Amino acid sequence: MIYEIAEIAKKEVENKCDAYEIYVDESKSIELDSKKEELNFAKEEIEKGIGIRVIKDNKIGFAFTSNLDKISQTAAQAIENTKLNKIDENYSFAEVKKVCDVKDVYDKKFNDLSLDECVDLLKSVISQAMDSGCEVTGSGFSASAGKSLITNSNGVSIENVGTGFGIGLSVTIQKEGQIATAYNSLSSRFYDLDGEKLANDVCNLAKSSLDTKPIETDDYNVVLDYYAATGLLQTFLNAFDGENVMRGRSILKDKIGMQIANPTLSIIDNPLLEKGMYTAKCDGEGSVSKKTELIKDGILNSFIYDIYTANKEGVETTSNGYRGSYLTTPMISPSNLEFKFKEMKDLSEIDKGVLTTSVLGAHTANPISGDFSVEASNAFKIENGELTDPINKAMISGNIFEIMKKVEGLNSEIKQYGPFIIPKLIVHDLRVVGQN
Repeated sequence: MIYEIAEIAKKEVENKCDAYEIYVDESKSIELDSKKEELNFAKEEIEKGIGIRVIKDNKIGFAFTSNLDKISQTAAQAIENTKLNKIDENYSFAEVKKVCDVKDVYDKKFNDLSLDECVDLLKSVISQAMDSGCEVTGSGFSASAGKSLITNSNGVSIENVGTGFGIGLSVTIQKEGQIATAYNSLSSRFYDLDGEKLANDVCNLAKSSLDTKPIETDDYNVVLDYYAATGLLQTFLNAFDGENVMRGRSILKDKIGMQIANPTLSIIDNPLLEKGMYTAKCDGEGSVSKKTELIKDGILNSFIYDIYTANKEGVETTSNGYRGSYLTTPMISPSNLEFKFKEMKDLSEIDKGVLTTSVLGAHTANPISGDFSVEASNAFKIENGELTDPINKAMISGNIFEIMKKVEGLNSEIKQYGPFIIPKLIVHDLRVVGQN
């Protein structure tokens, strides 16, 4: 069906512009949410639509529709919209290149998955949390399957398919006037989420966060659990965005070939990763997926680009022009970011430190300088290699670009949260400000 839709659009634009790109997207999704322990939202949705981009007289235009009876009007609108933009010779569309296969991105179980089955799964997670003595403040489940096709006037024609599943849980617990909260989530390409383990882990974290003790203000070795790490790494990642580099909004501009991270660390943007949440044959503008080594042995090796910014900078696209759906045009975004450390440290090697499960206020970090000051959440003291007292309140401050020069990997499970595929991280000599 999507090929027929693309062919209709092609006939509407091919002789009326200099170049065209057609993106057809269809998806089916299930979404559930609870408020406290009661399910209060359930949606099963099928969506299909088309986005058309054209280049005419070095101007670009875009239009989209979910009404497939109006493809002709949408094509005409895309062409008309070129008049709203300025001439720019850097506009172009993807060229034909060899497409690599991707593995384990679609779970056939989705085809038989019912709304009732999803409701039962979420209810079982809620029940497990309540049986563990926690009060559920919110939970959610999502499942989706999508298919997309991108074709253009250069002969590109690539189809992507994929499934995704996610579940999240937040709880609170009270004891003798004290209150502790906790949250965690799981995501996978496959319907293999262990909801019972999630419920137990979240409840145990909340229970462990009771009976907090103050911590003295000092410099500590700080272990960033997955959520805490990804919160701070987002600021670091923004500096690799080719548009930010081009506009002078990245502190890493002009630092290609320089050491910017621990020499034991390499970071790879890998859209071909087996089971990766952002794995695909191509990006959202048809550029064939390829690995990009952003950092090699601590040395800055590359930024990430879509076609337009790559043309502006005189480099090749890194196939990082992604789009959420037919509703949007491509934007620079990472795929699966693999953080690879040559060696990992054990918790037993930390004599004096702090582990923080998440941080509050990471979005307030300065996107240019990298300075941050965040509140540690579900944090614990580390003494002689062991987790001890939970910490009542503490602020952690530093600079993300400075701490990456010394960051190390903790010997722990490698997990994917958002684009980041990481172990827990160890950051040395971070300022922790204790609060009573």
